[in-house]
Amino acid sequence: MILIFGGAYQGKLDYALEKYGAGENSVYRCGIENIDTPQNKKIIYEIDKWILALIQAGYRGEKLQEELRRFKESVINSDAVIICNDISCGVVPVDPNLRLWRETVGRLLAELSKKSKEAVRLFCGIPMRIK
Repeated sequence: MILIFGGAYQGKLDYALEKYGAGENSVYRCGIENIDTPQNKKIIYEIDKWILALIQAGYRGEKLQEELRRFKESVINSDAVIICNDISCGVVPVDPNLRLWRETVGRLLAELSKKSKEAVRLFCGIPMRIK
């Protein structure tokens, strides 16, 4: 598994498509309206939006952890490319759901980066390999 993360609109998807030779049809695009566990594609794009969808659907505690565990098991020993927006910078949200989202995404990124074959941070379209 390869992890690519960085701020919004930094070119993460374009980088992944070019670097890993995948086509647009190999991308699973997460969205805040879809709580299905992302799978079966080479590139899983904006995993942070999937987590927000789970939280907005009422997933908390053990139920949220179970979904994340299922996702991690499906990607950790795969050749998937996981793309995530880094939402850890800036002001901590007042809204408890958004705070939970921020914390959950941060913890997932920490776990995935430890288990990934490669971790890349993109800033202004420039990749920085951190692992």
